[in-house]
Amino acid sequence: MSVLKLEECRERIRTELDNVVDFWLKYSHDTVHGGFFTCIGRDGKVYDELKYVWLQGRQVWMYCRLYRTMDRFRKPEILEAAKAGGKFLRKFGRVSNSSGQWKCAFCLTRDGKTVKIQRTIFSECFYIMAMDELSRVTGDKDMQLEAEQMMEQLIYWVQVDPTDLGRPQLPGDIPTNSMAVPMMLLCLVQQLTEGREQEVVQKYRELGSWCVQQILQHVQRDGTAILENVSLEGAELPGCQGRLQNPGHALEAGWFLLQYSAERGDEELQRTAINKFVELPYQYGWDTQHGGLFYFLDVDGLCPTQLEWNMKLWWPHCEALIAFLMAYSQTKKPELLERFSQVYEYTMSHFSDAKNGEWFGYLTQEGRVALDFKGGPFKGFFHVPRCLYMCERILDDLLANKD
Repeated sequence: MSVLKLEECRERIRTELDNVVDFWLKYSHDTVHGGFFTCIGRDGKVYDELKYVWLQGRQVWMYCRLYRTMDRFRKPEILEAAKAGGKFLRKFGRVSNSSGQWKCAFCLTRDGKTVKIQRTIFSECFYIMAMDELSRVTGDKDMQLEAEQMMEQLIYWVQVDPTDLGRPQLPGDIPTNSMAVPMMLLCLVQQLTEGREQEVVQKYRELGSWCVQQILQHVQRDGTAILENVSLEGAELPGCQGRLQNPGHALEAGWFLLQYSAERGDEELQRTAINKFVELPYQYGWDTQHGGLFYFLDVDGLCPTQLEWNMKLWWPHCEALIAFLMAYSQTKKPELLERFSQVYEYTMSHFSDAKNGEWFGYLTQEGRVALDFKGGPFKGFFHVPRCLYMCERILDDLLANKD
């Protein structure tokens, strides 16, 4: 890509980000009960009033990050929306479990009554992200403390005893290292330590190293595959679970590792991140016939059992854009920029909705819109704006230093 092409790309990304932010500011705010609607149709109409805690936390985080780091989003309405979302989360998102520990709900009614609690750590992860980022824009130290206290609970559940998550230990259920867990914890380490005093950085240093090692266990078959699930000892698991590949997750892990390696000057980890978690998932995950990234694959080439395996979803393409652009920015290898360009062209031509704003999330293998809503139980104000935000900032740096 030429400098002119990169400048055109940055302008398109900037415009897309502005349009996406405007869409959620216009349609998602619940001014009666607080929090955000996320089940939003293609034209902005709310089709379900349930509120999903993952997405509440993500939207608070995204608003705060934009407000804090980009001048054009330093607007009162964005800050007030983030604060209102944080208030709703703190009031209704936390529930007490049978041991008296704080757990976060997965789904709430419009007015905050608990509908469902998952026996995983992910609602808590996005609660932590929201509280920490909100504390940075408001100066509220109690929110930062709350985030760190919740983080201690997560670390205990993951590394010591998961009993209080509520998942029964069944005799045939093999304990696994699912890549999502160390990925999210590494993301939280980076969130909680960014710009903080050395005491906080040191507090999470060992955990960060542990997360990296857990992620690297997913490099399997002599370095030729990234598998989504491995045993606690880092061995391949039997059956469909063990053969499962998720290219989008691997790419997301790739840029998490790139950030981590850049912070520590770890060139070996940088090479592993690019070769194994960025290039490799693209090579096996890209649909050479129709374009786009498959959602799931089987490492042995068998048909995955997930019904949506061959669909093209929004978020893996978002992660690929970040991963390839970040990898190029660190290495200046032209082939990485070529990959970014290929993913960029597919993504902008298939997911973006020029008529109504925002992006579609779910396409058929051939690239046609399968589900036409803009938000749902798992798609909210997060992957698209985070991708556009990060790519704009990376492109700003690249173009500022083009000589």
